[in-house]
Amino acid sequence: MSEPTAHVDTFARDRLPPSEYWPAMDYASLPDLAYPPRLNCAVELLDRHIDRGEGERTAFLFPEGQWTYRELWETSNRIAHVLRDDLGVVPGNRVLLRGPNNPMMAACWFGVLKAGGICVTTMPLLRARELAQLRDQARIGLALTDERIAGELEGLMRTVPFGSGSEGSLESLMQKKPARFTSVDTAADDVALIAFTSGTTGEPKGTIHFHRDVLAVCDC
Repeated sequence: MSEPTAHVDTFARDRLPPSEYWPAMDYASLPDLAYPPRLNCAVELLDRHIDRGEGERTAFLFPEGQWTYRELWETSNRIAHVLRDDLGVVPGNRVLLRGPNNPMMAACWFGVLKAGGICVTTMPLLRARELAQLRDQARIGLALTDERIAGELEGLMRTVPFGSGSEGSLESLMQKKPARFTSVDTAADDVALIAFTSGTTGEPKGTIHFHRDVLAVCDC
């Protein structure tokens, strides 16, 4: 029996097959994958490091320096506050993420999940026409984007850039936000990600991944 969804915006869930057609998982031989009925994968993957006293361990090494788990945790919590308090994101809303692989992009990913949103990550090489297809398919109204590649999103949806620190940027909105955030109590089978296929044989197709799926990928 599926747990009640935490999503207020049920667009993604409404487009799943009826739950009786979902695969029946038998975890008798894989007890580590027998997840509880309610979990938020951002909490399990990030907050647990803080709970275990591992906040000062290095999470990222990159050309400009490094981030600890605490820095990643606090940044993602502030982003979650911005999403909920300033940008009106409610659980189940889709948020497009656009940027290179770097700590800020990871913090945005965690922040969206903490706020109960659904991450739609995209390749930096995508152009406006391709991004519009994803927007229309997933009904996306908000994007967090590296400011260097924000131009392709102009006119497509509400866009909040990061990377410049200028007025109106994600960093400026985060400045006065608390470093703690109570993550949304999502069901294990609430949608966490919509990952689009490459579209080499037709239009890209959105593949849906639950919070428990993300954990399973990491645990396996």
